[in-house]
Amino acid sequence: MADSTNPEIGSVGWIDLTVEDAPEIRDFYASVTGWQHSPVSMGDYDDFNMTAPGSGEPKAGICHARGGNAGLPAKWLIYITVADADASARRCEELGGKVLQGPQDMGQMGRYCVIEDPAGAVAALFAFS
Repeated sequence: MADSTNPEIGSVGWIDLTVEDAPEIRDFYASVTGWQHSPVSMGDYDDFNMTAPGSGEPKAGICHARGGNAGLPAKWLIYITVADADASARRCEELGGKVLQGPQDMGQMGRYCVIEDPAGAVAALFAFS
């Protein structure tokens, strides 16, 4: 997730795509959309921020299905900004949804969780620190 000004609560602040072969899919989207890429160190491998040409700001992430992303489906995942990831995760379950991952820290940026709504759609909820 890019570190930028905190988006307003309820807004889509980021999108990620988690796949087995991140460099292959990174190159696919670079060719199809014109996105430029930059590495994001995950320790022993790199994920990638994808930047629109000329903007200088990352717009999306393409990630390996490893580490904290292991088990996520190969689908675009939106990150919806919330005030409190833990409270939102509890409310999700109270309303018939499922918490698939987390809540957990995302470095010093904040906390997030991945949820599935009652219809089966998956999204991430993110609260800035």
